Amino acid sequence: MLALEKVGKTYPNGVHALERFSANIRPGEIVAIIGGSGCGKSTLLRAVAGLDRASTGAVTLDGTTITAPHEKIGIIFQEPRLLPWLSVADNIGFGLSDLPGDLRREKVARALARVGLADKAGAWPRELSGGQAQRVAIARALVPQPEVLLLDEPFSALDAFTRRDLQDHLLDLWADTRPTLILVTHDVDEAVVLADRVLVMRPRPGRLFQEIQINLGRPRDRNSPHFDAFKHRVMTALDRSLDRNIPDAQGEGRAGEAMWW
Repeated sequence: MLALEKVGKTYPNGVHALERFSANIRPGEIVAIIGGSGCGKSTLLRAVAGLDRASTGAVTLDGTTITAPHEKIGIIFQEPRLLPWLSVADNIGFGLSDLPGDLRREKVARALARVGLADKAGAWPRELSGGQAQRVAIARALVPQPEVLLLDEPFSALDAFTRRDLQDHLLDLWADTRPTLILVTHDVDEAVVLADRVLVMRPRPGRLFQEIQINLGRPRDRNSPHFDAFKHRVMTALDRSLDRNIPDAQGEGRAGEAMWW
């Protein structure tokens, strides 16, 4: 299990980015973190990734404290960040250098086929569309089979059609090995499509405002009344998170559920 225990972050310039953020994330769960700009979403993700140490509190994975990048934790950024001097196949296999060549090539070929880019193995990153490049980034992150995969607004730079296609594709890939996914997003629709749980943050300093369970089966019908109801719930929580007169909710009780159903 991934545990965030009262994680706080204050930068050397005095900016208080995070305050006492706590959450327990179960193996195989998909959690979306959503909130306005400047609420510390990316700071929190970097702390979980071990890229930036928390000032207070702790991040632990299966009892191990995360203070640096960890082999069980992968990350996908908004930009694909492919290495331009390597082919698509070599980008995907970059993290598998400790494997025998035959096994590495087999894993890479399987990953390319899984993301629908088997014909692009020898291509250069500059020859790919934005959606194709992000597919390669997803394959590269998943091929080592991480226990936890972090996604920092991975589809925000793409057009709506490509974004929706990659959301569905990500779920298909997740179903293969079911790693824990933590997704930072500004997109309410994306959060409801992908997540089992949505954590709404409030800003200055960033902290948990409300937790919303998305009790919908998969695949999810974006046009259903239930889907719209969950979107409305998340959007309402986002609006309320900006009202300083409303205390941090830290979850949903039966009363909150009854209000919406």
